[in-house]
Amino acid sequence: MKKILLGVSVLLSVILMSYGFAMAQVKSEKPKKEAAAIEASGTALWDHLKKVDYTKWKMWPGKTAFYNGKEPHGALLTTYVNGPARRAVEGKKGVMPDRAIIVMENYSAEKKLVAITVMYKFKGYNPQGGDWFWTRYSADGKIEAEGKIEKCIKCHAEKKDNDYIVKEPLK
Repeated sequence: MKKILLGVSVLLSVILMSYGFAMAQVKSEKPKKEAAAIEASGTALWDHLKKVDYTKWKMWPGKTAFYNGKEPHGALLTTYVNGPARRAVEGKKGVMPDRAIIVMENYSAEKKLVAITVMYKFKGYNPQGGDWFWTRYSADGKIEAEGKIEKCIKCHAEKKDNDYIVKEPLK
């Protein structure tokens, strides 16, 4: 009887030690931290775009480099989108999510970069304008206009039901 109790005690000790060892090896599963929002300012946005090198992002789905554009943007355009914006377009979500970024390089007919225009969705920034923060940079990154740009909002408001996106339907 003593041998059986001793055997059971040893067996339980081994099981408990194994369980404890296994639990110590398990990494704590922390939820992925959501990327920090970029401040709604032309400087902060430009710094972010340079840091992540937006030209490595995918282009707007279905568009290629130097597709035909129209004023006020330029004769030729190349449009890049960050992950959230791309997923919204591809998934026909109907609306862009918070922190979606659309970067449009504006070129002359001779393929000379003239400006870079950016739409950045920032929840609560401008509910009357779809919460879009607008920026126009010169070819070398100097801010030409930023914020609630009336000219941008007025033109894009024609597509208010498409979350101010002129390119194509989001649904």
